[in-house]
Amino acid sequence: MYKNLIKPFLFLFDPEWVHYFVFRMIRWVHWVPGIGISLRTYFTVSHPSLEREVFGLHFKNPIGLAAGFDKDAKLFKELSNFGFGFIEIGTVTPKPQGGNPKKRLFRLPKDEGLINRMGFNNEGVEAAVQRLKQNKKVLIGGNIGKNKTTPNESAVEDYLICFDALFDHVDYFVVNVSSPNTPNLRALQDREPLTKLLKTLQDNNSQRNTRKPILLKIAPDLNKEQLNDIIQIVKDTKTDGVIATNTTLRRDGLQSHHKNESGGLSGKPLTNSSTEVIRYLSRESHNAFPIIGVGGVHTPEDVLEKLQAGASLVQLYTGFVYEGPGVVKRMNTFLKKSI
Repeated sequence: MYKNLIKPFLFLFDPEWVHYFVFRMIRWVHWVPGIGISLRTYFTVSHPSLEREVFGLHFKNPIGLAAGFDKDAKLFKELSNFGFGFIEIGTVTPKPQGGNPKKRLFRLPKDEGLINRMGFNNEGVEAAVQRLKQNKKVLIGGNIGKNKTTPNESAVEDYLICFDALFDHVDYFVVNVSSPNTPNLRALQDREPLTKLLKTLQDNNSQRNTRKPILLKIAPDLNKEQLNDIIQIVKDTKTDGVIATNTTLRRDGLQSHHKNESGGLSGKPLTNSSTEVIRYLSRESHNAFPIIGVGGVHTPEDVLEKLQAGASLVQLYTGFVYEGPGVVKRMNTFLKKSI
């Protein structure tokens, strides 16, 4: 019903407006007594073969919702009822910021992709903390970044502010230095600034009574030399894992009207390149750290391919938009039979 009736209707309207409209609808539906339990019962697939122990955390299944969908931790509880094994909120920054000027989100229906140049629009880390205090059961990742106005030389301070604020309220952290929509952010992936950033966070982490896993989210546009640097940096800083990958700046083979818009491209055009990054990291590091695979995850077969390439878990965002709320159930049902 979603692909034949609901999606064609929603795709008539501006994609950012639709995003917030769907948010409101999901929230309103959950106000009806019993709906949350009913949705959770219908969409959740439970089986021992789906469970994972990764960087010290227990995941009920390997399918997560990627950062960007629930930036401000407004709907993590409701979204978890669609069968996700974990939800990643953010990217959050120390101070609220409006992001880049609209229009900044574009559908590529012929390519089953999205281009976004949102620019870390969010209400700030403290607003997310207040909502996360209500969490009881959802496994949450906290994706953290820097404010647009913060120079790279001071970026470490921004990440530390978010790390400190979220520490008691998330299960793992993701250091986002790979969004193409904040000026000069990707320069933080270079060896020296990235090593400094991750080491500072790990030093802070080690001073706590209990530490939290820290993951690094990387771009799909890195060459082999840069990926080799990432492997060494992750090992040197004892970073707990890598999320591969963020959106891409490439536009190879696109057919849709908005293909030349600036911003990060996600969805099916990213499927193969993200999988290749996963495979390379896994092979060249000799499986030294866990990898969360994300990028072009639309079908159960996409999930299996990324797991076979070396990912321990997977995430989706654009696939959720194009395939609808039943996609996670289909993926987990398929995995239960295939693994």
